[in-house]
Amino acid sequence: MTAFLFTNGLVLDPRWDSPRAGLEVLVEEGVIREVSESVTAGSAQRIDLGGRVLMPGLIDAHVHVVAAMANLAENGLQPSSLAAFRTAEVMRGMLMRGFTTVRDMAGADYGLVEAQRLGLLEGPRLVICGKALSQTGGHSDTRQRGDDRAPLEGRVGVMGRLVDGVDAVRRATREELRAGADFIKLMANGGVASPTDPIHMLQFSRDEMIAAVEEATNSGTYVSVHVYTDAAIRRAVECGAHSLEHCNLIEAETAALAASKGCWAVPTLITYDRLATDGARFGLGPDSVAKIETVRQGGLRSLATMRDAGLRMAYGSDLLGPMHEHQSGEFAIRAQVLPAIEVLRSATTYAAELLRMTGKAGIVEPGAYADLLVVDGDPLSDWSLLEGQGAHIPAIMQAGRFVKNTLH
Repeated sequence: MTAFLFTNGLVLDPRWDSPRAGLEVLVEEGVIREVSESVTAGSAQRIDLGGRVLMPGLIDAHVHVVAAMANLAENGLQPSSLAAFRTAEVMRGMLMRGFTTVRDMAGADYGLVEAQRLGLLEGPRLVICGKALSQTGGHSDTRQRGDDRAPLEGRVGVMGRLVDGVDAVRRATREELRAGADFIKLMANGGVASPTDPIHMLQFSRDEMIAAVEEATNSGTYVSVHVYTDAAIRRAVECGAHSLEHCNLIEAETAALAASKGCWAVPTLITYDRLATDGARFGLGPDSVAKIETVRQGGLRSLATMRDAGLRMAYGSDLLGPMHEHQSGEFAIRAQVLPAIEVLRSATTYAAELLRMTGKAGIVEPGAYADLLVVDGDPLSDWSLLEGQGAHIPAIMQAGRFVKNTLH
């Protein structure tokens, strides 16, 4: 593998408060080998940054790579072969926006993980939960009220599986872990994209959630939960959930409890803006459209609540179908409430910790993956540099290989 020396630019490691000049970065064998003022590079190919910013690849901790359609019922009906090709297209789009690692929150399987690792498709490195677990009538149940057919299972485009009862949840957790899941996802609250569960609906019994947590803990991993309301969040934290997705309606006391338990929150505010604007046009049903404002209005307030409680937050987008193109819009939304460096850390160092990749991703340091972006300026001063489908990111490196390079 070719060695590269990045020189004549600014280095932005998110652990610092701003980019630093005068540093060179050597990449060898897919990892960062050296970061210093003067690197002995040997035969490494020199990359002149021309004053641009070199920073780590971004991490999105809440995506749905198999959701090529906003209407999840239709998405699940696709032939698996077609869904897989559409997934590859979604993943390539993410990579070209600078997201070199993502955590898939329902649907992606071990086959997609391996396809990316082997270079059979071009996309972010995947951390997966397999199929999300949902109770009947819960957030992964895409059937309309008049549909009494058995739920779809086993297809690439199906994002969840329906399980009811402690024994069934325990077995499904074990099956997803056996099949390659890195963690487990439970739908513990009503959702927007599902047609029959109101936002306030509590899903899974406490015993069912505790069973999933026990099985995940036994395997050395954790449970993530889909939650919006304060009651659902508190209940999930009390049952041992570790990663709290969305959290739009969280209150201060519950945020403090979650922080004290070492939980993470993954807000996903961009998706509600886009669903409100484009959801119906892209196939979201009227029942789902009607639920958007319930969670949308609490979004910015929830950021302040969680910040004040000391609850750690990672970056998430949670977009569906054609709305994936707005993945980078979450930065500017969060920056309305949070300091710019904290927003950037949510998509780098903080997300890496949640994904159990500390020291490997989200930093510019020897020993880390050579997942690097060259940006036409400092994103801490201008978030639009991370928008525009990578228009201001002339070079993207993943594991020491350029997947985009227009610097020449």
